[in-house]
Amino acid sequence: MAALRARLRRLSGQHDLTTVIVSAFDHRTRVLPFVLADTRMAPGGVRAIGSALADVGFDKTRIVLQQWNRNFSPLQMRLDGRIPDLFLISSMHLHSAECDRLIREACQIDPDKRPLIMVGGPRIRYEPWHVFNVGPGASADVAVSGEEYVFLEVLDVLLSMRATGESMRSVFQRARDGGALDEVAGLVYGRPSPRGDRIEELIDTGVQRLLGDLDELPDPVHGYKLLEPPSNSATLASQALPVNRVKRYSPISSIVMTAGCKFRCSYCPIPAYNQSQFRAKSGERIAEEIGQIASTFGIYHFFGADDNFFNDTKRTLDIAGTLARKRSERPFCKVRIGTEVTVHDTVGMRDHLPLIRDAGFAAVWLGVEDMTATLVKKAQDKDKTQLAFRLLRENNILPMPMMMHHDSQPLVTWKSNYGLINQIRLLRQSGSITTQVMMLTPAPGSKWYENVFQSGMAFSRAGDVTVEPHIMDGNYVVASKHPRPWLKQLNLLIAYTYFFNPVRFLSALVVSKSADVFSSAETRPAHEVAHFSPAKRMRRRAWLKFRAHIVDAGAQIYGMIGLAQTYRRTAGWAWRLLRGDIERHDRAPVSPIPMRGVGDKRSDHALPGTIDLRDFELAGDAEPVRKVANL
Repeated sequence: MAALRARLRRLSGQHDLTTVIVSAFDHRTRVLPFVLADTRMAPGGVRAIGSALADVGFDKTRIVLQQWNRNFSPLQMRLDGRIPDLFLISSMHLHSAECDRLIREACQIDPDKRPLIMVGGPRIRYEPWHVFNVGPGASADVAVSGEEYVFLEVLDVLLSMRATGESMRSVFQRARDGGALDEVAGLVYGRPSPRGDRIEELIDTGVQRLLGDLDELPDPVHGYKLLEPPSNSATLASQALPVNRVKRYSPISSIVMTAGCKFRCSYCPIPAYNQSQFRAKSGERIAEEIGQIASTFGIYHFFGADDNFFNDTKRTLDIAGTLARKRSERPFCKVRIGTEVTVHDTVGMRDHLPLIRDAGFAAVWLGVEDMTATLVKKAQDKDKTQLAFRLLRENNILPMPMMMHHDSQPLVTWKSNYGLINQIRLLRQSGSITTQVMMLTPAPGSKWYENVFQSGMAFSRAGDVTVEPHIMDGNYVVASKHPRPWLKQLNLLIAYTYFFNPVRFLSALVVSKSADVFSSAETRPAHEVAHFSPAKRMRRRAWLKFRAHIVDAGAQIYGMIGLAQTYRRTAGWAWRLLRGDIERHDRAPVSPIPMRGVGDKRSDHALPGTIDLRDFELAGDAEPVRKVANL
């Protein structure tokens, strides 16, 4: 990676590239537990790609967040007075509709001026075919199923071949047709029809090669300097968002510290994406990133984009120890960090939790899933969950549980903790000030994915409404064998209502679940507090305790606002499940476009049932494309 970045820095001086990067966002997805937070944190994926471009010398780059720029149109984008050379889109599966719209609009630009369209993000990791043939004559040029390294590798190939004044799309077509991209693992690109109006076949270069040393990644601070200012305009502003206004719109910063998890849950795509590896940055690198972002933009709240931060004790202690040593310095004394962990690993880290708190970790999101381990077995149970919550609270760290509802779990049970409400009540009593409850949903890349469709669990339609990507977020029941799936949908609403309501808001003002945490969570440096008089220390502690009540009550207000939005969007789906006929899938979705690997290999990204034109060719068929079209 370091050598690749150095090589691109030498090439960048010879090429005047402009790039627009868009984070696709469908505003119909704004429900609990994401609403409000989804617009207050600039996504890390697009910032990482923007940082990679700026790092190698391509500063004429703009990052557009559809969270902030809902009306942005590729047809009207101009950067440095011209249509950009590269148009990059990052999308989750939830935001497919907007991603496809962006591709269609970009393809309406005159062919001789059209930018090279590259699409990446979680949507592309396992099902890259989605971004081809999204409309008449509308397709991405290439889908990138990997990380920054794969994107920079493509850029290196193209710039090494590019003639003076040649468009990036033109050099891409030459590289594609000449096989120059076939050695770049992690790409899927299309072979167009003779008329060029559609993609006939997809070429898959294989699964990406993972970057082993995450310290070699470009500094993410660059990405914040490339953000498009929030507006209702379809065009781009003349300048990026000023540095002194970044915190106003993105007061929380996501940061990559570790990647991977040792658990192999059947519903989770994380093991497949990380190729069963665990990777982490060094403590010094993370401290450097946090220090730069905090000093440059005044952002002091960070959320670790970790799959399981406690996965590897040695790596965790390296990071926590480094951050703890810097806590007496500014800006680290103001920094607060949150991340994701598991119950089992939290208990295993019990002796190190004081160090974790000293490092600035104020909250952790725990994958409790199902406290009885009926659905998911990650070495958790009721006693271990309560112990984990108690250990965290004793060390002034807020536990933030993430629950998962399933078909066999009732809403309430007597004399047991199997019911959903029973578990939520237990978590609240254990000190949780917020929670998230989601229904099990088929996730591409997970072991469970194909079976959900083949077994008939996955819905294709309910009444007159088709199951579209924007409702496949765990807040809607879209896969169930329960005879009354509408009850499962109501259970989610009831569970949230039980946790977030006016009664709990009023009680939080009197008896806060976080008071003991925040009353001892001193934010001032230790050497300053040491000089406080006893009276001033008492006043300080009273202030922190008062603030804790505000935080707990604020969490209730946040939850109730999000719950109102969730009722508005999901109650209608419950009604359709009750009144409408439910149609179900009988097989997993596969690429409607034939796929093949490079050379004699089969496609790594093709699910079983995907057509490979090589099979027709080996059978001596002279017209495979026509036969496939008829199929």
